[in-house]
Amino acid sequence: MSPSLIESLRAQCGGPRDGALLRFSLGNALLNAGNHAEAIEALRQAVTFDPDYSAAWKLLGKACLAAQDEAGAAEAWRQGIAVAQRRGDKQAEKEMAVFLRRIEPLG
Repeated sequence: MSPSLIESLRAQCGGPRDGALLRFSLGNALLNAGNHAEAIEALRQAVTFDPDYSAAWKLLGKACLAAQDEAGAAEAWRQGIAVAQRRGDKQAEKEMAVFLRRIEPLG
C-alpha cells in the first residue's frame, strides 16, 4: 500500500467518516506496509467501534501474529469466532478456527 493511501486514511480518523470500516481499512493498509504495531492499534479501534465486525477480528489476529504475538492472535481469533458464530458468518468462523489451530497446541 502506498504511503499516500495510509496518510489519506489517517487524515479521515476523527472525522465524520470515522468508524469500524475506516479503521479496518487503515489497519489493512498498515499491515500490508509491514507496520504491525500501528496495524494492531487501528484494528483494535475497528473492533471498538463495532465489536461484531468479524473481518476486523480476523485481521487483528493476523496482525498480532505478524508481530509475533501469538497470544494476542489467539485471543483475537477466539473473540472473532464467537462473533462469527453469533452472526452466522460460517466462512469467517472456519477461517479463524483454522488459524487458531495452527498456533495452539493440541490438547
